[in-house]
Amino acid sequence: MPQPAYAPGPRDRTVRDAQGNVLSVPADWSLLPPGDAGLTRRVKAAGQFWVVQEKKGRRMFSRGVWAPTATIGKIRKDLDTERSTDAYAKKQKAAATRREKVQTEYVEDFFGSVVAFLNFHPDYADLANHLAKAVTKHSTPVGSGTVARTQRIPIERRAESAVIAWMRHQTTAYDTMKIARVKGKRREVRRMLAQRSKEVLQQYRSGREIPRNCPLRAALQTTES
Repeated sequence: MPQPAYAPGPRDRTVRDAQGNVLSVPADWSLLPPGDAGLTRRVKAAGQFWVVQEKKGRRMFSRGVWAPTATIGKIRKDLDTERSTDAYAKKQKAAATRREKVQTEYVEDFFGSVVAFLNFHPDYADLANHLAKAVTKHSTPVGSGTVARTQRIPIERRAESAVIAWMRHQTTAYDTMKIARVKGKRREVRRMLAQRSKEVLQQYRSGREIPRNCPLRAALQTTES
């Protein structure tokens, strides 16, 4: 059964449960801050703990884990000893090599998916290549939190969404727009800008002559300089 998460409380050493009740943290507990996934996993597996999360906008941020101080101390000491061995160092190096290989392959696959989505006329093949590189560079870093990193949708849809998102920020005034704080308004604006971006892309797919002041060309020149 999943452990319920708590929100930070109004005072030091307090948390708030899902019903809004304020709970005091046990006196012999300490807060293990986020950042060491291995230590956190072992502390959670050891017994009692309270996960603390804070929602900001649409995103949820970890604020750490409350757990018995003695448990955290013992597990941290054991883990430090384990991490000091040559065997652990070799294991970590091998894991890093595997992650780098997986990341390199994913970047290549994602770049290919972006180029396929763009499907520009041969006259604009170079521009498609430049755009695909810019979108891929922005979208694929591990931990970037972009749509390219999600596994919930096929890579083809990730590529399309990443292109539209890149164009929204680079070729429109979205980042400086004053959007009314009305439910659904920001989503409406994003849909409108997405449609504009798709119309620009269609021009390059058709092979027609593109004006020199095209916002996409201007944005790519800026990112390359």
